[in-house]
Amino acid sequence: MSAPVVLVHGGAHGAWCWDPLLAHLDGEALAVDLPPKAVRGVGDPSPMPEELASITIDDFAASTISDVDTAGFDRFVLVGHSMGGLTIAEVARRTPERVAHLVFVSCMVPPEGGLVVDGVPSDSQSRARELVDDAPTSPPSGGGLDEATIRYMFCNDMDEEQTRLVLDHTGPEALAVFGERVTRREIPPELPKTYIRLLKDQALPPADQDRAIANLRESPGGTVEVIELETGHDVMISSPAQLAGVLEPLAARA
Repeated sequence: MSAPVVLVHGGAHGAWCWDPLLAHLDGEALAVDLPPKAVRGVGDPSPMPEELASITIDDFAASTISDVDTAGFDRFVLVGHSMGGLTIAEVARRTPERVAHLVFVSCMVPPEGGLVVDGVPSDSQSRARELVDDAPTSPPSGGGLDEATIRYMFCNDMDEEQTRLVLDHTGPEALAVFGERVTRREIPPELPKTYIRLLKDQALPPADQDRAIANLRESPGGTVEVIELETGHDVMISSPAQLAGVLEPLAARA
C-alpha cells in the first residue's frame, strides 16, 4: 500500500494549484491551504486580512500538521512546491517520525541558519529585501504580482486554459516570512529526500535550484536524490501526469 501524499503549495498559490495533479494520483492525497486560508485561490481579496502581515513559518507548519491530523494520516510523503519547501522542512523538523519522504518541487531552501530571503533567486534578492524591510510598516500586500509577471514566472510552458487557472487564482502572500531565519537541524539525515529540478523554470531558475540542493545536502545532510523534469515552475498544472509519474513510485516505496 502506498503512503498518503500531502501537498503544500508555494507563495501566492493555494491548494487549488494541485487539482490537476490529484486526478493523476491513485492513492490517498491531501492538498492543504496555508494560512490565512481565506486568501487562497481568490485572487486579490479586499480588504486584505490583517493577519497576513504577521503570519510565520511556524503558523504554516502548525496548520499543515493540523490538516494532516484531521485527514487521519499517521505517516505520509510530504511534498512542497517553491516557497512550500519552508513549510515541509519545518514539519519534518518537528515530526520526523511521521514523514516517510520529503519531496522538494523546485523549492527555495535557504542556507542553514540563514534568512528566507537568502533562498530567493539571485536577481530578485535586492527587491525581496526591500519588501522585507517594508513589511512591518506596510499594510498587508500581495507582493505586486501583475499579469505579465505571473505569466513569465509561472506560465511559460502552459496553454491558455492552464494560464487562465493561474491568473484567476494567484493571490497575496505573507511577505514578512522572508525575514525569518530557518533551521533544519532536527531533520534526520537518513530521512529520504528528493528534489525535483525543473529545467524550464523562470521563477526559480535551475542555477538557483542548484543552490537550494546544495543547501539541503549541507543541512541536515544525507543523500538528496535529484530528478529533472523539462517543465516550468508550476509543473503540477502544466505537466501533472509527469509529476504524478515521479510521486507515485516514491509513495509506493514509502
